[in-house]
Amino acid sequence: MTLDELNELFDLRQKLREIQAMRRSFMDAARPGAQVLTGMPHATEVKDKVGTLAVEIAHLDTRAEEIQARIAEKETLAERFIRRIPNDRTQMIFRLRFMRGLEWPEVAAIFGGGNSVHSVQKMCYRYLSG
Repeated sequence: MTLDELNELFDLRQKLREIQAMRRSFMDAARPGAQVLTGMPHATEVKDKVGTLAVEIAHLDTRAEEIQARIAEKETLAERFIRRIPNDRTQMIFRLRFMRGLEWPEVAAIFGGGNSVHSVQKMCYRYLSG
């Protein structure tokens, strides 16, 4: 498995998180209490904000399902690849980064013991190049 393939899995996870955050935001905006009441007269044009947001939320749900299916496909391949890594430490770096979708600083913080972002990245890249 290549770094590009692993990064694609990471990127898909990031994209899914963004879509889920957008969905939460749209859900909050669609709640009845989210309306702004100013007391000013309304324009003659009638808008259905909740209906519009419902359509967009449905679109986000469909997009999230598509991404989840792609993640599941790539996860299977990545899991097989990662299980074959002989060094437990390196294996865990790959799992945290690519299977859990953690950022490099988070991976380094979990390992602690003086491991920097650069050192955990280097372990990953060294394994892939070797």
